Amino acid sequence: MAEAEAAEAEAEQAEPSPEDAIRALQAELEETRDRLLRTAAEVQNARRRAEKDVKDARQYAISGFAGDVLNVADNLSRALQVAQSESLEGPAKTLVDGVALTEKTLLSTLERHGVKRVEPAPGDAFDPNHHQATTQIPSEHKAGTIAASFAPGYVIGERTLRAAMVAVSAGQPAADDGGGAGKARNDGPEPGSGVDVKA
Repeated sequence: MAEAEAAEAEAEQAEPSPEDAIRALQAELEETRDRLLRTAAEVQNARRRAEKDVKDARQYAISGFAGDVLNVADNLSRALQVAQSESLEGPAKTLVDGVALTEKTLLSTLERHGVKRVEPAPGDAFDPNHHQATTQIPSEHKAGTIAASFAPGYVIGERTLRAAMVAVSAGQPAADDGGGAGKARNDGPEPGSGVDVKA
């Protein structure tokens, strides 16, 4: 009998009190709720990423094709520039009008699919994301702005398909003061004087 009482006393000590059991269950419930909220947030983030990927895929799917078609648009534009500089009549004028209509249709089709032409004008700010500087020339425009545009650029959404080819202004040309050919021309600081040799 003593053994039975000892076993019963031991069982009572091993069994937690109702308050301890409630606290343990509440802690477990809180931990489960926290895991559930984190999982829900991860699912929502994954859904947003997937939606963005699908949107980008739709928007930029034609990038490769559009990039190849840009050469056709450029060739049509060049043909029109040459043809319009001539005074044409009859069938030749009709052909040029047809080429102009084809170019217009091609550009509107590209635009309908999100491809836009970028044609910077002299004096516009130079944007390395949309412009490629091919040279720097003196001009009446502020230094660092566009002085001339050689070829249009194209963008699709926020991405540049092809940068516009431009010349960047070096600022006003130096005025000739008539001081003679013997004077050395001073266009600014001595070459190399702005180089940090301490680095």
